[in-house]
Amino acid sequence: MAFVNKQGGAEKHETQAGAGLDIDFDPSDPATVKVHYDLSAWTFDQRAELSEALADADLPHAWDGEELLVPESVEDATDAMFDKLEAEIGPFPIGLDDDAESTEFNLDEWTDADRKVLTESLVESEIPHRWTGATVIVAQDAEDAVDDLLDAIESGELMSADPSSEASAPDGVLSDVFLAANKLAKDPFDAKSRTLLIDLNEQIDPKHPPYAFAPRTWSQVVDGVGKIVDRIMADASGDRVDDDGSDRLDESSDVIGLAQSLRELVRPFV
Repeated sequence: MAFVNKQGGAEKHETQAGAGLDIDFDPSDPATVKVHYDLSAWTFDQRAELSEALADADLPHAWDGEELLVPESVEDATDAMFDKLEAEIGPFPIGLDDDAESTEFNLDEWTDADRKVLTESLVESEIPHRWTGATVIVAQDAEDAVDDLLDAIESGELMSADPSSEASAPDGVLSDVFLAANKLAKDPFDAKSRTLLIDLNEQIDPKHPPYAFAPRTWSQVVDGVGKIVDRIMADASGDRVDDDGSDRLDESSDVIGLAQSLRELVRPFV
């Protein structure tokens, strides 16, 4: 449930509500008892869904930024609406008060996909939190639970279950990467494998892993492909050409080492 408090008060308002009369809700009226719901942790779409549901149910309400205001007389009906939406489109995030005891986790090096999985996990676990850029701030008493979530995401145990939530990698990409890396580990100048990795490097993105593939491991795969392609392209552009021809030996050694590392990274998944 969102953070709730009450402000204001008047016998007139209570008499109208008790008589079942329509309430002309004026949130700026200091005589009106108002219930405040802090929905700062909700997404725009979730707040829009709630606003539409309240309007359809003829429940008087108003918005003050990301805070929902309703007259006290409809508090129970509003709470019931929260429960209904929770069952239909929830769970909803629980916001963290600015003055609450908290712990910060800086996740600058994480991918957007990893941070999205963490947000989903925090919501599912009903852990109060808020984001400031790439830093997540959580309730201090949930620090150990969040540590466990971070470890699970980094190890690939937790990942998004929605295949449509992100653009997907090309079909069969892991097999293609493995085959190309395996070939280059034996013959670093194999033209077909080089061309395949160059083409794949243009198609793959660390933010878009294959369905159900650990985002952090996928990011390492993309990085491995990129390093091999960078080495190949540097040689093709003539950036590393020595008069004695030693650069070709350097390239051979570089590509073999990079290909071996990439092959071993992908091997368990093909």
